[in-house]
Amino acid sequence: MASNSILGSSSYLILGLFVLFLCLFGHCYSLGELGPFNTFTVSSFSYPPTTLKPFELRYIRVELPPWFSSMSIAMISDVDLGNESIGKIPKSRLPIICFRDGSPPLPDVNTSISDSVLVAFSDSSLEGIQALENGEQCYPMKKNFTVNLTNEQISPGVLYLGLFNGIGSTRTQSKMINRGPAYYFSANISVEGCTTSSMWGQYCNQTINPLFCTPSSGYNFAQEDVSKAKLSRLVNNVYCQNSLETSCHGDGEPKVYTLDIMGVAEELNIAAMDVRLNGTPSNTTSNSSGIDLLCFARHGAIPSATLHDYSINISKAPLVIRSPKVGRWYITLIPVNPSKDLGGVQDANMSVCYSMESKVVECPLGKAGLNCTGEKYILQTVLRKGSAPFESYYLPVSGNGSSDSANFPLELLLTNSSYGGGQDGPWIYFILDIPRGAAGGNLHIRLTADVKVRYEIYARFGGWPSLDSWDYYYANKTRNSEGSMFFKLYNSSEEKIDFYILYIKEGTWTFALRYLNATGIAPRDQTTMSVSLERCPKRCSFHGECKLALDTSGLTSYSYCSCDRNHGGFDCSIEIVSHKGHIWQSISLIGSNAAAVLPAFWALRQKALAEWVVYTSSGISSGLYHACDVGTWCALSFNVLQFLDFWLSFMAVVSTFVYLSTISEVHKRAIHTAVAILTALMAITKATRSANVILVIAIGTLGLLIGWVIEYSTKHRSNSFSLGFCLNYLDRWQAIREGLNNLVKKIIRRFHWGFILAGSAALAMAAVSWKLETSESYWIWHSIWHVTIYTSSFFFLCSKANTVNNENERSPDGSYELTRQDSIPRGE
Repeated sequence: MASNSILGSSSYLILGLFVLFLCLFGHCYSLGELGPFNTFTVSSFSYPPTTLKPFELRYIRVELPPWFSSMSIAMISDVDLGNESIGKIPKSRLPIICFRDGSPPLPDVNTSISDSVLVAFSDSSLEGIQALENGEQCYPMKKNFTVNLTNEQISPGVLYLGLFNGIGSTRTQSKMINRGPAYYFSANISVEGCTTSSMWGQYCNQTINPLFCTPSSGYNFAQEDVSKAKLSRLVNNVYCQNSLETSCHGDGEPKVYTLDIMGVAEELNIAAMDVRLNGTPSNTTSNSSGIDLLCFARHGAIPSATLHDYSINISKAPLVIRSPKVGRWYITLIPVNPSKDLGGVQDANMSVCYSMESKVVECPLGKAGLNCTGEKYILQTVLRKGSAPFESYYLPVSGNGSSDSANFPLELLLTNSSYGGGQDGPWIYFILDIPRGAAGGNLHIRLTADVKVRYEIYARFGGWPSLDSWDYYYANKTRNSEGSMFFKLYNSSEEKIDFYILYIKEGTWTFALRYLNATGIAPRDQTTMSVSLERCPKRCSFHGECKLALDTSGLTSYSYCSCDRNHGGFDCSIEIVSHKGHIWQSISLIGSNAAAVLPAFWALRQKALAEWVVYTSSGISSGLYHACDVGTWCALSFNVLQFLDFWLSFMAVVSTFVYLSTISEVHKRAIHTAVAILTALMAITKATRSANVILVIAIGTLGLLIGWVIEYSTKHRSNSFSLGFCLNYLDRWQAIREGLNNLVKKIIRRFHWGFILAGSAALAMAAVSWKLETSESYWIWHSIWHVTIYTSSFFFLCSKANTVNNENERSPDGSYELTRQDSIPRGE
């Protein structure tokens, strides 16, 4: 029994090991299914077909996590630019797609797009997308648009896509009519990531070696200057090393290291210690001072010999990076031709060995800058009450300044130690955070002094700014970042500095203020500073309304200005229509409705009171609508006036056709009621579409035909029996021919055909002017429309001859004459 139990236990053990082997094999196989290069799909989005009308835009936010490997964008649209040169297409009609890192793109900040921003699309041109760190790039939209970007081209974070159907200062201008080509697009966006953190590259097939960091004091960093011992006691150093004490690799073989900088630091030092050759021909280890070990460093992506932020021969001296950016740094080390130190002897086993080390230098709490002599303050967010999302202002944590005011004094933030920083003068440093989703806001910086602003201000994203490294700056009226893509300066003078950073990137921002005081004495001037996150710059210059919208993902809110009729630009500061031009447009659009007097007068003269009411009301409502539309005066709400204008205009056209028929007032009221319902539906739904002109003319023609049918059936109803009786004796075809001839003669006698031709010509001119209306030329063509449409109605009214009335008057006399003749006795 004991032996059987032992055998049973062994069987279960073997079976368990076999099942475990199958599970492990199956697990490895399932990992292989994730992707051919150890990648998996982080996210995949499909955007349904979306139509962009003229001057409309859409923003798409794409999240790129730290472990992403590649991103692909496949876009389909119905845009067909043909072979026409991009330079020949007006920017207001050019559909484009723009890319920007960290915040939504805004290609029409300036009055025109420069060639450096708008580039022709090709596969090779997308390599230039690496310049997104400091700006944006735009491409003309195509039917099929495909983009593939890797983590070697762009950094992790947030990438924004902007699709625009026309750009320029008129994009935000409020328009009387918005006609132009529209296009649709649909998109598929996919983001791939690496399954393991130790693998990187486009296909996740490149090994990276993280450097492990620990705070330390008294550590002897490679080639550290002893003269800086005093400074070393003041700063906080973080030392980082490879997990392996020694790394070795051969000629031209790269080795990649990663280093995470968690906070804003003053300096990053990278060094290779104990550099030597290993695997010499004599199979011994020897040291060499002539070894070339190239070091390339890059923020956010793997560097190479052709694409990097910093480079040095690290075997000669350590790499020193001043004010490194927060985030992940990639460091690539490549030995170059180590055999030259052995007389050119080649050996496949020859490699370069070294110990990789780095040091992150941070100033103590409250200090920053050169020698840690500058004052550092954290700006805390104070939300505005009852404001739009993310609207806030920033105040120093130190407590200087009231939380009820967005201003705080600068002189109180300077200390005596601030003046010991050297000839550059004292510095004040600020650090703040733009929250996630607030990238569609604008950061407003303002300095105001009693006499003169004695500060220079430098701004930088992710790291401390300096005289040599900044994203935006203002020194004086001639030395500043004016002209930069997202920097807007307003009314700055000696007493005031006022600028915006537009659509600011979300994340950590730092500001450095350099005080210009040659005497080194504490300032007596009173200077206040305010830092605020606002929705629309300068409140749309008081020429528009600030509106809020969300991107397609709903994760980012962005603001934009909807300007009035006379202004445009992203902040409504560009005058598109001058005051004199506005007066001329108002006179033209309002005064041209005086042409309604012509048909109204004729209708009143002919005692056609229904038509007179329609023409008079149409002219008055159109004048009131355009007075409101151009911004002169609004008698009622804009929507009500717009509805009345289009509805009564449609009614005036149809009433003209109905007037040309001679039917009873009962039938006219029925036709007018039906027409009023149809035209009201047209006016309330898509009133400005060009097809409405054809529809209105078709409805009017149909009303005229119905009127003629009613008129004909009424007059000939009593003669239907006699007509049938006569057909028994006369040739039927002869009767039909005579009937048609009589009908043609009656139609010819009924109208004055000169007026018909004149009315048709005026109506054709009205249709042409309606078709030629654009956002820019609307006022002139629509004024011509007013004159021609009312003139055509007048001509058509005049074309109705009085013979119709004479025919109606003769009918009773004829009947009486026949009756009188019939009363003569026939017996004689």
